Amino acid sequence: MTIELVRIDDYRYSIPKRGGMRVPGLIYASRAMAREIGADKSPQQVVNVAHLPGIIGHSIAMPDIHWGYGFPIGGVAAFDPDEGVLSPGGVGYDINCGVRLLTSRIERRELDGKVAALATALHRAIPSGVGSQSHRKLSAGELKRVLTRGARWAVEAGYGASSDLELAEEGGCIGGADPAEVSERAIERGKPQLGSLGSGNHFCELGYVAEIFDPETAAAFGLALDRVTVLIHSGSRGLGYQVCDDSLRSMLRAADRHGIHLPDRQLAAAPLRSDEARRYFAAMACAINFAFANRQMMTHFVREAVDDFLGEAGDLDLVYDVCHNIAKWETHEVDGAPRRVCVHRKGATRAFGPGHPDVPERYRAVGQPVLVPGDMGRYSYVLAGTERAMHETFGSSCHGAGRRMSRAQAKKSARGRPIFQELAAKGIHVRSDSAGTVAEEISEAYKDVADVIDVIDGAGIARKVAKLVPLAVVKG
Repeated sequence: MTIELVRIDDYRYSIPKRGGMRVPGLIYASRAMAREIGADKSPQQVVNVAHLPGIIGHSIAMPDIHWGYGFPIGGVAAFDPDEGVLSPGGVGYDINCGVRLLTSRIERRELDGKVAALATALHRAIPSGVGSQSHRKLSAGELKRVLTRGARWAVEAGYGASSDLELAEEGGCIGGADPAEVSERAIERGKPQLGSLGSGNHFCELGYVAEIFDPETAAAFGLALDRVTVLIHSGSRGLGYQVCDDSLRSMLRAADRHGIHLPDRQLAAAPLRSDEARRYFAAMACAINFAFANRQMMTHFVREAVDDFLGEAGDLDLVYDVCHNIAKWETHEVDGAPRRVCVHRKGATRAFGPGHPDVPERYRAVGQPVLVPGDMGRYSYVLAGTERAMHETFGSSCHGAGRRMSRAQAKKSARGRPIFQELAAKGIHVRSDSAGTVAEEISEAYKDVADVIDVIDGAGIARKVAKLVPLAVVKG
């Protein structure tokens, strides 16, 4: 069934309430994007989410929206603590997939003639690929401490500095984690994988600041024109996947028992007050903390590799670490009053505005850094959260470019093409153990992230700060 998208303005489209929808849908898009989105199945997922009990305001989708499991990727929804539900499909299989940005005092010109060698050094430093294992295999006891302490464990173990923790969402550790709710299968999958990149769209990208749109905010973030940067994009690996997989059957049973109508069984959900929701949240929080520690360890490996390559001049400072796939409790203004709600962000980024107490003090005057990677052949963006996002999207923004092709379609399109050489001709050195993974991630497989950012900036839910251009990319 075709879903009608009703244009509100240049950047917003509504899906009016109908049938069992409890709230309208709200999709951020340009006219051109709306045509493309309208031909996809993802608006139906926006409608499906709007059926869930206790949803507040709107079922929201960002301009990088595309078809996902249960929720669309790019979906945001907030739920009332008494009437609402918790849904693993609103978080995703890669729990706390997220991205962190490092900046430096290295000028791009200092890497002239060295990028290819540095790309190789980074590839050696960071375990990557399907089933990749870390440099440090943990015991079950150590892993359980990771699951409760997150990036704090990594820093205490010598992987980074305590100052890094101040510059991560939730301080790099979310409360409510209980390792007793994580299956032995998930533990076994996680033990060898902490500190590894994984595969798919995960990457470590060496780049530079190519353009600055907001000098004051860029300076607050430590970004300067032509300075070298590093983006690390990864999540909770096999442990997070298993936590999601383990939860789905119990959540389906809970939905049946509590009489929750599911327009799609992938939206399996339980009331937030239920034992099933409590248990899933406790396991999900463990996976969130695993992912925080994972990115913290890889940050350490990157720093070591760059220091070995460039000496002390290679110092890399953390700008911020943000989550993409998460459900958590936050306080937002609803109907003119502060209200505690459970916000699901599935392929979406927190974008808290200036003055918010959860924004690190050094950024509080300008708003939280919002990190939006593009594809490996073009560019990425740094934005800042806004007050409008706090009122309109529960402090949320987009998380990336959004796929236009399935992985199979991308591989078919790339067949016979020398993708590594094509990128090298553009000055982008790619290192990967799998040509298939690189083929799945060709630029044409994604929307142009600049178009996505123009919508977000035009709608006022985050504002452009800087554009980053890749020099080298490590893929799984």
